[in-house]
Amino acid sequence: MKAIIPAGGLGTRFLPVTKEQPKEMLPVVNKPVIQYVVEEAVAAAADDVLIVTGRGKRAIEDHFDRSAELEDLLERSGSIDKLRQVRQIPELANVFYVRQGRPRGLGHAVLCAAPHTLDQPFYVLLGDVIVPQGTCLPRLKEVHEKYGASVIAVQPVEREYVSRYGVVAGREVEPGVWEITDLVEKPPANEAPSNLAIFGRYLLTPKVMELLPHVEAGRGGEIQLTDALRELLKHEEIYAVTMDSPGFDTGNILSWLEANITLALETEEFGSPLRESLERILGETVV
Repeated sequence: MKAIIPAGGLGTRFLPVTKEQPKEMLPVVNKPVIQYVVEEAVAAAADDVLIVTGRGKRAIEDHFDRSAELEDLLERSGSIDKLRQVRQIPELANVFYVRQGRPRGLGHAVLCAAPHTLDQPFYVLLGDVIVPQGTCLPRLKEVHEKYGASVIAVQPVEREYVSRYGVVAGREVEPGVWEITDLVEKPPANEAPSNLAIFGRYLLTPKVMELLPHVEAGRGGEIQLTDALRELLKHEEIYAVTMDSPGFDTGNILSWLEANITLALETEEFGSPLRESLERILGETVV
């Protein structure tokens, strides 16, 4: 199965650091965000990956390319572990690129990949969302194979935050699986049909690509994937799966900070010293 990673957004919530630096290249511990995303797709047996980029995103392409000068320097200095890490990056997957031209919404970014997916189901992984445990995509595929429909990942959020996300309405057909009856893009809290927010992972049927060219611009003058999925509901069923592990929307500064702390605490190298630092800073025991 192919994977599409939209990564053409401007990252305005992170300005000024994202003026020239792609938000997808911001580090979480010792890897850029988008490397976590590509590794997740590969772990779910995606046979190739298409990253939808834009102007000023060349650093993404360079990251997944070879760097002969750096490899030579590391080899000559005897930094074998670092050399191994650097060489593994371009070998992760067959990575392809297409430019969006200008940011016109997630729906438009996905549509840019239409020639790549042809008539096959495909994954969509937002390029600034990290789902560390790697169980999300296999779960989406399991539900897709059972019901033969598009499946999206959702995560319960506090009502006050629903206006940041696409939100679904539906009925629970089995534990953690919902048959969707409606989707709303960034609704006001008092109009949201539920608190189940779409969270950056999709497995979509080819019908979506047929519908996207006809979707009119919605909120913010952008072509929203949520609007295309609402149209898809007229033709096919759509299901939602609640995530069994938390994800991080690293396009949000607070969530990016949480991702760094959470994942660093899980490492052998940084876990204990970071915990001690946090205890010293906070003046209390950090679990």
